[in-house]
Parts: sequence; structure tokens; C-alpha cells
Amino acid sequence: MPVVTNPPTDVAGTDSPTPVASVEPDCSGAFVQGGLIVCHAAAGTRIGFGSVDLIAQANGTVQFGIAQTAPLSLEISSAWGVRSVQIARRNDAYREVSGFDCDKIDARTPEQKAHAARSRKVKQAAFDKFEAGSGALNGFIRPSAAAPSSPFGPTRKYFGVSKETGVPCESVSVHQGYDMAAPIGTDVVAPAAGIVTLADRDLYYEGGTVFLDHGHGLLSVFMHLSDINVSPGDQVAQGDLLAKTGNTGRSTGPHLHWGVRWRNPASADRTADYYIDPALLLSLPLSD
Repeated sequence: MPVVTNPPTDVAGTDSPTPVASVEPDCSGAFVQGGLIVCHAAAGTRIGFGSVDLIAQANGTVQFGIAQTAPLSLEISSAWGVRSVQIARRNDAYREVSGFDCDKIDARTPEQKAHAARSRKVKQAAFDKFEAGSGALNGFIRPSAAAPSSPFGPTRKYFGVSKETGVPCESVSVHQGYDMAAPIGTDVVAPAAGIVTLADRDLYYEGGTVFLDHGHGLLSVFMHLSDINVSPGDQVAQGDLLAKTGNTGRSTGPHLHWGVRWRNPASADRTADYYIDPALLLSLPLSD
């Protein structure tokens, strides 16, 4: 989908910048809350997505993740003008879960809280690290052959009692990954090429965890692993073995949790990053 049909001579009250190439950016992808937009343009081309300005990288693309709760209209701007595109609305489920072990939700004891704090520092350091790569340009494959068990997006409200303290709890969370019901020991492979930025066997909530940076701000997160076959700094190709599925961390049963976090590569503010829907990446009609 082109950004504009007819390149304008000026843009909303400002002098028109000089285009860096003769062809306007062309954008495609999943135009839905939680989706991903990929715009093809000459390296160095500035493209704006609402208030976020990104620069086309060496492979000639800009890749922008759409937040789960994003507005239903998005302005895409470049030297050729501004166009408003429609973003489809999600229809995520809401459910309540009772009889839950509160220790699977929040850190309750001093030991649990200390473990969670250490894990948070490890994760934040990895979130802050960016690697180059093609991003979603060559498409994604499923990281496991297992059947999906829980989609991205549902809101869950939990009620339960802590087995450690006996104190009741209540918590609300949004599921920000794509779960696959895999027996312990099932292969987990790279859904797209990337560089490993975290390989930790004992994070508090996530258990065995691998972060795989695909470039363009796209970061795959694999949780609850029983074994890890890669180390930080490893460069892997699509389909390479990363780990084995498990039931570690705050998991209630064997499965693979696959999350994809979009981080703005033009900003140092990591609090504005968010997860997008991995299932939507599996159906993107992308190519070189």
C-alpha cells in the first residue's frame, strides 16, 4: 500500500523536504491493532508513524509495530506527504480465573521479591541492547510445531490464595504472547534470523528465557524453557535450534510462550515499548 497516491508539493504548512529518492515509500503488513507495518524505501528515508519518526535502514525498510490499544487511524508521513490509514480493531477476550496459586502471579515472599528484582535487571539490560538485522522482511515461521493454546491479547482476572503465605490475591493482566501447548523437551527454533541477546535459565516469572533480536526493534522472547542451546552473541538463522520447551518460572503447565516486543530504535525511552501479536507476523506477505 503506497503512503500517498500523488506526491504533494508541500506538507501541512511546512516547506517540502527534498526526497532522498525518486520513488515514494510503499507500505504493507498487518494494519490491525497488534500488527506490524513494513515500508520499503531508500536507505535514509524518513517515515513518520503518528508521532514516531523512523529512518529506513540499509536493507531499505522501516518496520513499525502497532500497539494492541492503538487508535484506529494512523498518519504515515514522508517527504511525499501524509496519508491516514485505517487500523482494524482487535476483539480480545476477557475471562476470570479462580482457584489460582497467587505465587504464580506476583512475588510474595522476600526471597521471591529478591529473585524477581534480579530478573528485572537482567531483562532490562537485554531490552536496552539493539542488534542489526532484517527484522520481519523475510517472514516468520512458527518456533514450535506444537498446537496453539492461548492467543495474544486476552485480559485475565485472577483470584486465588498464596501457597506460601495463605494470603488471598486478585490480579489483572493482559496476555502479551502466543502460547503453544508443547510437551517438555520440544524443540524451539528461531522464527526469523537474529542475534541472541539473553539466554538465562532462571528468571523469576519467565523461567528459562531466550531473547532473539531480529533487528528493526523486533525482539522475540521465549519463556518457560527447560534447556537452552544458545548463548548471548550467537547469530542464528531462521529454523536454527534455540532451546527446548519446559514448565519453568511462573508457569502452570508445559508450554512455550512466544512474545514479540517492538522497541522504537529511534528512542532511548524503553518504557514506551510494547508487545505485538506474533500470530500476525506468521501471515505477513513480506519479501525482499
